[in-house]
Amino acid sequence: MVQSVLGSITLGYRPLWGRNRELAGVQLRVAPEPAMPVDAPHLLRTLDELWSADAPPLLLSAETPALLAGLLEHGDAQSPQVEVPGDWLEADAGLQARVVQAHRRGLRVIWRGDVRHMPPPAPDRPVHRCLLSLQPEDAAAALQAALQQKRQPNAPSTAFLRSPVQPGHYYENIASAALIDHCLDQKHGLALLGWPDDDVLYGHRGRELAPARSIIERLLRAIGQDQSMDVIEDILSEEPILSYRFLTLTNSAALGLRTGIDSLRRGLMMMGYTQLEKWLVGQLPHAGTDLNLQPVRLGMVLRARLMEHILDAGIEEDLRREVYLCGLFSQLDVLMNEPLGSILHRLPLSDRIYSANVTQSGPYLPALDLARAMDSADTATVRALRHAHELDTEDLNRALLHTLLSQHVPANAATRT
Repeated sequence: MVQSVLGSITLGYRPLWGRNRELAGVQLRVAPEPAMPVDAPHLLRTLDELWSADAPPLLLSAETPALLAGLLEHGDAQSPQVEVPGDWLEADAGLQARVVQAHRRGLRVIWRGDVRHMPPPAPDRPVHRCLLSLQPEDAAAALQAALQQKRQPNAPSTAFLRSPVQPGHYYENIASAALIDHCLDQKHGLALLGWPDDDVLYGHRGRELAPARSIIERLLRAIGQDQSMDVIEDILSEEPILSYRFLTLTNSAALGLRTGIDSLRRGLMMMGYTQLEKWLVGQLPHAGTDLNLQPVRLGMVLRARLMEHILDAGIEEDLRREVYLCGLFSQLDVLMNEPLGSILHRLPLSDRIYSANVTQSGPYLPALDLARAMDSADTATVRALRHAHELDTEDLNRALLHTLLSQHVPANAATRT
């Protein structure tokens, strides 16, 4: 890996969520460090050397015109997609020329801006797709069209109110679950950048969320196939509520264990597959099936994995699992509708987990802070936290890239086309 280029940038990311509510790609925001020019060819080569076919497709978003110009000048058909803000393009004739040249080399240029100003479709349009946002009045019109289509699903498309949402593009700043369904399901948008967690969770307000049925079914299939404990643990750790309930069970009087169980692995070893299968079957009748909750859950999993890589805890498996649980349980309060301190106190977890999440202290706090900031793509906050916690720029960027590389993207969810 080229070392110098990762020391001259600050990275942040935001997931792209596809129509099946799975991870379909990642926006990687790239901000040059102050007074440090970024070698765009080095950055592109580094990503090309690192990235695999199974990793999430990247959408590079440069935070300065100079870096964007370098990406356009050196990118080609093998490079990640590159975002071009529409207002930058309109104001800079030189940038327009670079976009045309990059498009001719096969670079997939993504125009970003308001849906009202998107480039008109044309055979010679030098952009591959658009990343669109909706003004409040456009969002209102889209919701009206969505409601009409929902009420009259068998009516011809010509009978529906006109929606500003167009198929085959990315959308961002979608603020409600109803707009999610309209963009992805009714209008066949390609993917959403970010996810309205608060609105999706508001639809389940006042009660603890149920664990995802899809995860329970995957666990039962894995047990039926006699998969290894590593596989079982990996699947279980993708569901925060189910993981918490499992640890609650293994620490209950019903199981009769003499020592506290502070990790999923220890709980699995003590419980065994037969009891686990019986317990999972009992969870099925009340399991959750709302697909719009899936990105909320997967976002938590991604942050937990980023924490692991930031702290580089892989040298000791018990420590690695503890760091992961710290991240996975960091938002249980919004899922369970009660204070996080009360939730964590019920389990014999490490004091380090409680300190980071509740008292904002301890050795895991830097990684938790950075994981939260990096997944909002707020590079200024990432830079400030990195300095405050005295973390190395290059190491932090490598941790993020390795986290993203470890994510498997289903073939039908990817945004490469």
